Formats: sequence, C-alpha cells, structure tokens
Amino acid sequence: MKYSCYLFAASAAAAAIQGKVPAHGKVPAPGPDGKYTLEAPGIRAQFIPYAATLTNLFVKDKNGVERDIVLGYDNTSFYPVDPGHPVYNAIPGRYANRIGNGMFQIDNVTYHTEKNDGANTLHSGTNNWSYRVWNVTHVTNSSITYSIYDPANSTGMPGHVEATVTYALSKNKWHITMDAVSPDTKTPIMLTQHTYFQLDAFANPATRTIWNHTIHMPYAHRGMKIDQGALPTGEIANITKDTIDDFWSAPHQLGFASGNKEFEGHCGADGACHGYNHNWAFDDVRPAEAVVATLSSAWSGIKADLRTNQDAIVLYTCNWNDGKTPFKSTQGIAGQDNLIPRDGCIAIEAQDYVDGINHPEWGRLKKQIFGPGQRYHWESSWTFGLV
Repeated sequence: MKYSCYLFAASAAAAAIQGKVPAHGKVPAPGPDGKYTLEAPGIRAQFIPYAATLTNLFVKDKNGVERDIVLGYDNTSFYPVDPGHPVYNAIPGRYANRIGNGMFQIDNVTYHTEKNDGANTLHSGTNNWSYRVWNVTHVTNSSITYSIYDPANSTGMPGHVEATVTYALSKNKWHITMDAVSPDTKTPIMLTQHTYFQLDAFANPATRTIWNHTIHMPYAHRGMKIDQGALPTGEIANITKDTIDDFWSAPHQLGFASGNKEFEGHCGADGACHGYNHNWAFDDVRPAEAVVATLSSAWSGIKADLRTNQDAIVLYTCNWNDGKTPFKSTQGIAGQDNLIPRDGCIAIEAQDYVDGINHPEWGRLKKQIFGPGQRYHWESSWTFGLV
C-alpha cells in the first residue's frame, strides 16, 4: 500500500500527541482497518479516534450506486503524518478557524496563540484537537462518542476544557452533537465538524471539480468581508442578489460566478485564492429546524440538507489542493488516476462568526467565551436524499 511506510511513524506520532493512546476499556475495538463502522437505513459511516474523524460516508446516488462522498485516506495511519494536515472531517478546537494576529483579550488580559497561518492562528494552532487522539467512550451499531481533555495553555488559551462529540446515524441522517465546558476559567470555545464533501465521489467523467455542485443557503443574507489572509475585516455586509456570494436568492452552482472578475482572488492570498473561503451569517430569525444549507449534485443526484443550531457557516472550495493528493479507493473511475484536483471538494463548517472574540461590536462574546462552568453546545445534522 502506498502509505505503508508511514505505519510506524503514524503510531508514534499519535502516541506522542497525548503521551499515550488511552485504553478503550469495555468499548469495542475498531475493525481490522482501524475504523469503527456505523450503519442505519440508507447510510453507512466510518470513524477513527484520531481527531474524532469521519473517514468514509456512504449514501446511494440516483442510480442506486453507493458513493463515498467525503474526502480522506484509505490508510488510517496517514492522518497523523500528512504534512498538509487538511483537517479532513475532523474536530478542530478549542477555537475553530482564524484568530486575528494570534491574539485575543479576556477581561483585559491578552493571550497569544500560535501563528500558523501567516499573521493569524488557524484552528488554534498545530496542537489543536484535530492533531490529537480522542478517547472512545461509547459505541453502538449506529453511534459513537468521543471525549477529550484539553489542558490549560495547550493552545495558548487559559483554563482546561473537557469536551465530547457524538456521531449518530439514523435513516438517511448523520447527526452530530458536541458539548464542552471550562470548569474554572473563562476561555474561547468555538467548534465545528470540518467536513469535506464530493457528492460525485470523483466518478463524474466530465469533471472532478466542485463547480458543478449546487448550494442553496436561503437564510444567509449577510457575509463577513475578508482581507488577503481570509480573516474577517470586521465588516458584515448584506449580500446583493446575483452577486458572487449570493446563495440565498436561489440555488446556484458553486462555479456560477467563475466568469466574473471577482472570482479570481475572491478569497485572498493576493489573487492566488479563487472561489470561496468565506463566512456567511445566518438570519437572526429563522424557522426552528430550518434547512440552512443544501448541497447537491445533478450528476450523482445526491443532495445533503444541513440543520444546525449555529449562526454562521464557512465554505471553502479547496483552492489549495495541489493535484498530487490521492482520493480513496472507494472513489473515482476504475483505470483512471486517483488524484484530487484543485477545486476538487468543498469544506462546509457550521460554526459561529469567525474571529468573533476579536470583534466585540458583533455581540458574539457570549457565544464564544465560556466559563467558569458554562456549557458550550453545538448541534448539526445532515440529511441525505435525491434531487
């Protein structure tokens, strides 16, 4: 196997992350491939303890063919040692996305975090929760629960945090809940499930990019303006119908604005990032259990409906893929190469406003600073069906 050379290194890296890999106790061991497999009618998913990661997600397309619709690796030992660390379907924490200038304040005390994304911190730095082995605490045929203990100052943030995530499957649905608490200190907490989708599973003979996928976000009328580092500037603007960030007025293909001059360089990097790496704000008032985002593909016929208790969403259209990373053996077309192209996927991350801890004018501090003893609760579900 291509990644067999990483087996020993991965084991050592995983053990080093927490000092030792915690024993499962009475929790059943994973399968021979290192994965826990969950099933429910119309859906099958696989998970590993590293980063509380979803490795595979199978649903049927319009022709009844089972498709694995998320990115990942065949060999689970590659997740800890991939130098690119794309956070495939994992839980970054304790604060997802960017922190401006690697610093923030709580009660007039300034804290500094690792600058691992230019001048900014991304996902709390290179010791964040997506680099760690989580404890598996409960497993059934259709659910798995993980826990993690994050020591004080492990990512430059005050106070220790205790957190859990539960993944549960039911008919055509993947449900995710996360809970966290800082028992004795105020600290930032903002989590997400960093899911990378490719609803065609790279099997569409016409294209492997994401631009043919359609998304609709009927309650996303506002967006955060960003600078060249994809960090919000502080301006939250209404999105005008049919402009490049408009996915509220009607379903649009992700590539619908690709002919516009704004498309190239739209996500910063002095023009090198095209497409999307942005944060949209949902309407303050929306129906309970509203579908806030629908991703679909006409080719596969698969659609995915997102419901969430979060007030914002990040979409990233995989601009930085270098065309050298393989997709899984469960994906693609037999006899063809197995490389993911630039723009070959979309990461969808339900969360709160990016860098809200540095923008008190947004009024998000009560949703991003927790403790002592306050409970953080995150909940989302994806329901899969056909277009």
